[in-house]
Amino acid sequence: MTKIIFISSDGNETAVEAADGDNVMRAALANDVDGIVAECGGSMMCATCHCYVDEAWTDAVGARADGEEDMLESAACEVRPTSRLSCQIRIRPELDGLIIHLPESQT
Repeated sequence: MTKIIFISSDGNETAVEAADGDNVMRAALANDVDGIVAECGGSMMCATCHCYVDEAWTDAVGARADGEEDMLESAACEVRPTSRLSCQIRIRPELDGLIIHLPESQT
């Protein structure tokens, strides 16, 4: 299991244990993390799982997937250099302790 730390826009932290091979969006939904809506269920058809990867983790997480940039254009909140769709971040042991910041709104 890999630990993922979600930080809401108001600074509240929620730490969850996630299965390797899953994605950050599913880990958030399975653990009732507020701030991830995931209307499309992770098929990269919306931007309601938009998140900000903590700057210390951007290299470890890697680059955006093909098509992710286009979907982020429809995000409800500001898109930053660290913006990602959480459905596109695969959980793996190297991401243990990953910090994910959540935007104010997904809609």
